[in-house]
Amino acid sequence: MSSLRLKKHSARIPYLYFIIAAVILFTIFNKNLGWAASPILLFAIPFIWQVLKPNKALNITLGITFSCLSSYAVIAYLLSLGYNTSLTPNIVLYSGIFVILSFLMALWIIKNSLNKSF
Repeated sequence: MSSLRLKKHSARIPYLYFIIAAVILFTIFNKNLGWAASPILLFAIPFIWQVLKPNKALNITLGITFSCLSSYAVIAYLLSLGYNTSLTPNIVLYSGIFVILSFLMALWIIKNSLNKSF
């Protein structure tokens, strides 16, 4: 029974990831910028909408948009590894995990939009 429930709700994991990522980025930038960082929270609105009221057109749009953005982030991350020698190993590790997870979650959104049962 719980396996069926987990399988049913596993399609929401990428949306929750991007919501959590937006909230974490907001809290990091809010320390330095104050409420000027609040537009970061606007990125979470389509993902919240997708969790509450799934829409196939919004789903494919989010998947394609964020897979393109994430692929550019992967390229930028790989290029920055060769040029920045002043980065600490923790920053390199955490930013690499963030970039790779973002790309994988965007691909998962595309996979969800290709499924007929979403």
